[in-house]
Order: sequence, then C-alpha cells, then structure tokens
Amino acid sequence: MSTTLLFHPTPDATYGFPNARRLAHVASPHQQIEVWETPQLGRLFTLDGRPMTSVGDEYVYHECMTHPAALAHPCPRKALVLGGGDGGAARQLLKHACIERIVVAELDDEVVGMARRYLDDVHQGALDDPRVEVVIGDAAHFVTSTVEHFDLVVFDLTPPDSPAAGLYTREFYARLKRILTPRGAISMHLGSPLFHAARIAALLDDLRASFSVVDPLSAHVPLYGSQWLMAIASDTLDAAALFAHDVDERLAARRVQGLRYYDARLHASLFALPRALRDTLGVRR
Repeated sequence: MSTTLLFHPTPDATYGFPNARRLAHVASPHQQIEVWETPQLGRLFTLDGRPMTSVGDEYVYHECMTHPAALAHPCPRKALVLGGGDGGAARQLLKHACIERIVVAELDDEVVGMARRYLDDVHQGALDDPRVEVVIGDAAHFVTSTVEHFDLVVFDLTPPDSPAAGLYTREFYARLKRILTPRGAISMHLGSPLFHAARIAALLDDLRASFSVVDPLSAHVPLYGSQWLMAIASDTLDAAALFAHDVDERLAARRVQGLRYYDARLHASLFALPRALRDTLGVRR
C-alpha cells in the first residue's frame, strides 16, 4: 500500500513524497530505521522519521561532503567517517587513489545491515572494501580511545538536534583535533538555512572558535527539501581557495572517476553563498 511520506524540518514546515511504499522497518535499540520506495527518488532511507539518504540524489550530498575536503589535502591517506553506515561517504573517499584506510564509526549495526540489504546503489560495495573498517559503537568513544591519526574526518551523522548533539560541540572538536594529522580537516553538514539558520550560525561560531579556517559551502539536496549547508574546517587547509586547475590536476592525479555532481567547474560555486545568507551566518568572505 502506498502513502505520502511526510517530513517535518520544523513544527511549521512539511514536505513529502506521494505514492511511497515502505519496504522495511527495524526498531533497533537506538532508533527507528525505515527504507521506502518512492517514484521521485527511488529507495529512501530514514532514521526516526528523518530523511537520511536516497538513491536518487545521494551523490549530491556525498560528493560535496567528501571531495572538496579531500582535494584540499595534498595527499590524504587515512579518513574517519563518523556515522555513515550507509557507506555513501566511504564510497566517495575510496575514489581517491591515495586513500589507504577508512574507518566508519557507526553507532547502529542495524543501519549497516539495512544498507547492505537495501542500499547497494548507495555504497556500491564500499562497506566490504578491504580498505574500509566498519566499527560499531559510539563515535565519541572511538575518537577518545583510538591511537590512530586521520587526515580527514567526515561528520556523516544525524542532525545536531538528535542524540548526536554531543558531537557538535567545542569540547568534542578539541578531542577530535588530537587525532587529526597536522594538515587534517573535517567536513560536516550543518542543515537547511531556510529551516535552521540560527542553529547553523551557532554551529559555525563553534567551528570558528575551534579551527583557524572554516569554509561553509552549500548544495541543493532534493531529499532535504532545501538548500543544504556544509562546512570544511581545518587549522591549515583552505578548500575554498582551490582554483579550478588545482581541482582538475588533483582529480586526475588521484584517478578519481564516476563523479556525477562535483567537478572543477562547480568547486568555487559551492562556496559562493548569497549575500543575505552570508550576513545571517556571519560569513565574512
């Protein structure tokens, strides 16, 4: 039986996808996990009723969350994905020939299991790649206990108003910086500037207090019903300063293939936020 799948980014806003069919539902100890089939975006993955990813547009989100940060680094070898149990971020990072190891620190093994069963178009085998280790457990505990250091950390988590709230804090960033290499960077999603402007401004303030360089970027992700803000933060790297020829050269040198959204022509535009939005978020360049 089909239904209209509705999402509520705020109490005063609703959007949805008609004629959706639920394919699977699991109540894990951590959350409600669902997979839907939709005419608009194909298979669609939700956690506690929130849209996480869909086959139809996952490449927009995952490419923007990974490649600008990866290309800002001269040669990233090790990456940590916080969350990311669907495997989409790991899949994109594996496209860089220099990547030797990726750790996916996912809280919920049921997320990984559902991804393996229903979202193979998202991970495309990345979860089983020998360079990828999936660690089930609390991401904050992993960051505190690991002795490894990483060139890139991708925050592919549920939003800050979820149980992951403790990972979007200055205290956690300080812990995270202890496992970043000297030229390391983090990439994270911030939310919708239409629905969550005040929250995004606060997140950016915390990032600026923790890192020397913070570059907000945006892309329109249909699943999220809005433009979607992300940020790359580092003490040494400046992703927004890359020129198109830098992007082209690094993509070629690393033999990155199969991109559907991101490329050298798009790179600078990702960081070109509208003036009104820059003013709202306190972005000064």
